[in-house]
Amino acid sequence: MKTAFFLALDSLRAHKLRTFLTLLGVIIGVSSVVMVGAAIDGMGSYAEMTTSKVFGSDSYLVAQIAQLGRASRKERAERLRRNKPIRHDELEYLRQTTGDRVYYSPYTQRIDDVKHENTTFEAATILGVSSTLPEIREVSLTEGRFFTDQEERNRQGTAVIGDELRATLFPDTSPIGKSVRIRGYDFTVVGVQEKLGSSGARTQQDNPVYIPATVYWKLYGETRGGFAVFGKARPETGMSMEEALDLTRVALRTRFHAKPGQPDNFETLTPDAIRSFVDNILALVSAVVIPVTAISLVVGGIVIMNIMLVSVTERTREIGIRKSLGARQSDIRLQFLIESVLMSAVGGTIGLGIGWGVVAVASRVLEVELGIGVGYAALAVVVSSVVGIASGWYPASRAAKLDPVEALRAE
Repeated sequence: MKTAFFLALDSLRAHKLRTFLTLLGVIIGVSSVVMVGAAIDGMGSYAEMTTSKVFGSDSYLVAQIAQLGRASRKERAERLRRNKPIRHDELEYLRQTTGDRVYYSPYTQRIDDVKHENTTFEAATILGVSSTLPEIREVSLTEGRFFTDQEERNRQGTAVIGDELRATLFPDTSPIGKSVRIRGYDFTVVGVQEKLGSSGARTQQDNPVYIPATVYWKLYGETRGGFAVFGKARPETGMSMEEALDLTRVALRTRFHAKPGQPDNFETLTPDAIRSFVDNILALVSAVVIPVTAISLVVGGIVIMNIMLVSVTERTREIGIRKSLGARQSDIRLQFLIESVLMSAVGGTIGLGIGWGVVAVASRVLEVELGIGVGYAALAVVVSSVVGIASGWYPASRAAKLDPVEALRAE
């Protein structure tokens, strides 16, 4: 084994350029698998972090339509026919019947322009919510505060803006106490939400304007389909999310006169449902993308096999000499097999290093948490080794079966 290893190593050293070119397929394949795996894991981590920030960990949502995933036009029409819209009266009913145990906040939105002096921020997300929203889900502020219950009930024009609006409308000064205008109505900025998205293009997570729902309805009116309602158990009750959700469901079923045994005539959404949906999407992406990137490993294996066959042809006389001196078929087979596996393993290691470097640079540049999972790294190394064995077996067997007399006659 030791002798075969050093013979294989000497052969690779003697043809450095050919060896490197042979390894390119394996290097590209392994680095591709590693980078794609890191990107998929990074998307999963980012989705989980975003869900926690945007949705909350113990909150839930009820609405006429709240389920994730695309539905056909027929399915959507059926859901709209079956489910009841949640409007202001239903929100007040929830607050009166269960509000002592559950926080509630409406959640309705509209895309509109926001102005400050001569600067306009186009297509901001105007959100009509209650002052209880920070109690329900995470709304972290870098400056100021959220509007109060008193301001909401008095329909005062107060607003909490996202980081993108602050950067665009107030690039050189603090926005707190200054005004922005929406549809001709002035709002005093009382808070700035922390940046949620990654650096680069503007995202809907970073361009919100939170205003009291009472003012929102004054500006835009209530939509025909109603609005969504966020809910969360009050801490002092000790209730779990499931218990609070059941309480809300019972109240809404009573309000909508749902008969016992019939399904809810509204929909609910929880963080677990969102995570499950994201995991399913990423699993589908992995199932499609990983095999595609692994094709380059197969190509690399074919290249290794071809080069090994060339090597066997070039070293036919050497094989004849070794056999005439007593080398067995297993010794010859082992020599060429080790050479093939060694090439593949070296290519896999280099590819893993390149993938790690690209992932590290991308994490720093994009400010996104990316990491190489142990599973993907192990997969890349194992697959590259298997490719080496599979690619080298036929050339090694062919070399082992050469007739020593015929081999010695080779020029």
